Amino acid sequence: MNLRVHGYVLPEVKEQDVYIVNGRITFQEIDEAQTVVRGGFILPGLVDAHAHLSLNSPADDEALPQERVRASARAHLQAGVLVIREPGSPDYASKGIGPAEGLPRIQSAGRFLAPPEGYFPGLAREVGEEGLAQAAEEEARKSGAWAKVIGDFFGNDGRFRPNFGLEALTEATRRVHEVHGRIAMHAVTSEAIELAIEAGFDSIEHATMLSASHIAEMARRKIALVPTMVIRDDVLELVKGLGVPADEFGKVEKAVREQAGMVRKAAEAGVLLLAGTDAGMVPHGIVREEIESFIEAGISPEIALGAGSWSARKYLGYPGIEEGAYADLVVFGKNPVTHTGILKNPAFIMLDGRQVYPS
Repeated sequence: MNLRVHGYVLPEVKEQDVYIVNGRITFQEIDEAQTVVRGGFILPGLVDAHAHLSLNSPADDEALPQERVRASARAHLQAGVLVIREPGSPDYASKGIGPAEGLPRIQSAGRFLAPPEGYFPGLAREVGEEGLAQAAEEEARKSGAWAKVIGDFFGNDGRFRPNFGLEALTEATRRVHEVHGRIAMHAVTSEAIELAIEAGFDSIEHATMLSASHIAEMARRKIALVPTMVIRDDVLELVKGLGVPADEFGKVEKAVREQAGMVRKAAEAGVLLLAGTDAGMVPHGIVREEIESFIEAGISPEIALGAGSWSARKYLGYPGIEEGAYADLVVFGKNPVTHTGILKNPAFIMLDGRQVYPS
């Protein structure tokens, strides 16, 4: 059946008809198309650019990994998230799921990569300095998209330390890029952020201790920033619970409190922001809260919403609302650029040309 969606297409806010034929978008008028939406503001779906589907799943703790990732993906879908980027996982359970089974499109990075005692027990594929590059290439090949390195973690003294040196990180980047993948780094400290920049990483996750000098280099080198601002209070609780020295906790607390201002400066400098929630640490399906955090930080609503929709889709290689694109659409009753709160109430969701909501 041919379908018609009428409304204002974002980001241009252009009133037009969007037709869906065989799951694809066309702007050519189709006679006898059934109108399923008449009015509203049309986005190419929301994006959560940092979510770990195996962790903190709505499924039972005893459920199989395959069940856990699907339950998490459904929570995102119900929130209008049609693309999920999973930068690291304790398993490979999310690989291959997607629109064919009515779930969002997913880009994974395979297993987290960290040295022994360089991350939370049981979550990472453990590799040493000499094995990092080979492991990163393997994870990029397995995922078909990304590899993810844990750039720093707590040492035995309770202080943050880098997990890998520059030479190993640079070689990992080279190997991943050679197989046409991308590489992301979890980085809290300034030192880890600097290593990621120098090694040529494609994205930096969290970047808690981001500085003005980092921002300038990230803009110059076109490195994406995924600040996961929505977890700030959770980070402080986690670090406090680990019993780190008071001065180390003070550094983290100061950076967390200053993060909003640094992220705003990054946006102003032209660094690409991606909205990611670190779901798995927090519930799945709350990317609207990250978008709202950007706006509260003083970032323009257009950039903030783009970071969780059209700009993120483009960065990840997915089309927007354009001729021939697969029909991924989310419709809101008000313009979410000017009424951000409406993001929690999608009026219509379509994935790959199939209506998801109302069901």
